[in-house]
Amino acid sequence: MSITDTGSAHFADLDGDELGARVRHARLAHKLTLKAVAEKAHCSESQVSKVERGLVMPSLAMLHRLAMAVNTNVSDLIGTASASGPILRQGERLVSEFDPSNGVRLERLDGASRGSLLQAHIHIIPPGAKSDGQINHIGEEVGYVLEGTILLTLGDQAHVLNRGDAFHFSSHEPHGYENIGEGTARIHWVNTPATF
Repeated sequence: MSITDTGSAHFADLDGDELGARVRHARLAHKLTLKAVAEKAHCSESQVSKVERGLVMPSLAMLHRLAMAVNTNVSDLIGTASASGPILRQGERLVSEFDPSNGVRLERLDGASRGSLLQAHIHIIPPGAKSDGQINHIGEEVGYVLEGTILLTLGDQAHVLNRGDAFHFSSHEPHGYENIGEGTARIHWVNTPATF
């Protein structure tokens, strides 16, 4: 993954060998077998092995499941450096784009370091864009729609949220979102523990 002068990080630019080495290192550091990681990540041992060997690049949803399975978060696996210090100025925050084809970006609002309990982003979602399926994990999430209209899906329940609406849910509940409005949606999204 590269970080450009504008502070953007692109998951699609991440070297598969480097990502694979980080996944393997995290797995071995926690004394986990391929089978154990595959079971926790809801995939096959072969898929985990292919990621570790840099043969395939996982989707964001798969990477999230792998991160949870090896007791880390996505940022640690993809190597996005967080800003230092308690103040993060506009225009200086890290912006990650995991899949350039859908244009969803996450603007980091915290200077979280490894082991942080809290993580905050602004999810910037172009019209028609959506999360990479539903995910679930440990923790809690709270958010506030800064602008736009989204469809937030929690399990089998879909909720239309507009500017000014807020949400709070257990991260154990499978969840995902889609921008169903005509303009870009921006959501202040906080989760604990840090998973992205």
